[in-house]
Amino acid sequence: MAADDAQERTEDPTEKKKSKALEKGQIARSRELSTTLVLIASAAALLLVGRGMAEALFRIFQRAFNLSREETWDMAHAFQILPSVLGELVIPMAFYMVIVVIAGVYGNIALGGYNFTWKTAKPDFSKLNPLKGLKRMFGPNGAVELIKAAAKFIVVAVSAYLALRLFQDEVLHLDLEMYPRNLVHSVELVGWMFLIICCAMIPIAIFDVPWSKHKHDQQMKMTKQEVKDERKNAEGDPQIKGRIRRLQYQAAAKRMMQAVPKADVVVTNPTHYSVALVYDQSGNRAPVVVAKGADELAMHIRKIAAAHDIPLVASPLLARAIYYSTEADHEIPEQLFMAVAQLLAYVYQLKAWRRGKAKRPKPLNQNLPIPPEFRF
Repeated sequence: MAADDAQERTEDPTEKKKSKALEKGQIARSRELSTTLVLIASAAALLLVGRGMAEALFRIFQRAFNLSREETWDMAHAFQILPSVLGELVIPMAFYMVIVVIAGVYGNIALGGYNFTWKTAKPDFSKLNPLKGLKRMFGPNGAVELIKAAAKFIVVAVSAYLALRLFQDEVLHLDLEMYPRNLVHSVELVGWMFLIICCAMIPIAIFDVPWSKHKHDQQMKMTKQEVKDERKNAEGDPQIKGRIRRLQYQAAAKRMMQAVPKADVVVTNPTHYSVALVYDQSGNRAPVVVAKGADELAMHIRKIAAAHDIPLVASPLLARAIYYSTEADHEIPEQLFMAVAQLLAYVYQLKAWRRGKAKRPKPLNQNLPIPPEFRF
């Protein structure tokens, strides 16, 4: 682990690490973008429904402060008028909240997309480590966050000052307006000043988006050792895979050696390759390779064939052609049918001669009809 920490994270993340990061909710997020969108949407919604909210408040105050003596002392009557009084604010407040919620959702998925996972809700006690906290505070990320905080303070202060200067006369003359006009006007002024202050946050959000993306990409980077370990885990330990291949090879070799005594002929190189063929004359299948091997395995096939009186026929071109083109337990390719047919005809004549039922056959023609693409 210490060695991994000492290495530089220079490698792009693998697909496996990306998928694990998504499961953990580790995606690029810009807090400034989300906050700015919510604030701007809130200001815009306030300008849209501010007049309606102010007028609703005026009617609520008007109804609440115009009670008769009997209504004042009757608590039941107060609860009766409460729904109608609060109902005045339902529509504008609902419209306002819908806009803010939409802006909040979009602000969170604008960078990084939508991703929902319960793992982010689990407590992470590693964040309570004071050493990691100090590292975050005094590291590059902490410096950037400090700069952003200072920039936000300056931007908000300057924009608030400019907004007050812009609407200074209107604010000072609110007391000269008639009620409820001054109430509606004050809500509009608050909405415009709020919008100016929020729009001043846009440059900070524009800076924070690429920074957040860069920071996430750097966090996702992997060391060369991590990439190597992940590939090893995905593909398996090379030593274990090598042992499995050896065991598979040994099992296949053993299975082939058991099939050699059933062969009709063994075609040899004659020193490097051996191929055992079987042909069922009563069936519809082409000749099948029941065993093949090179070097030591080829010698072993020849020994078993000799022990079981299986004909050994030297045909270097045909032996190499079958060895490289056909796997064990598979039929020979169609292009080699003619050459193998001549070979089998020679073998059947040889067997008949050995039984004393035919003359000794002529040696096998070494110029068998083997296509150029099968001449290895």
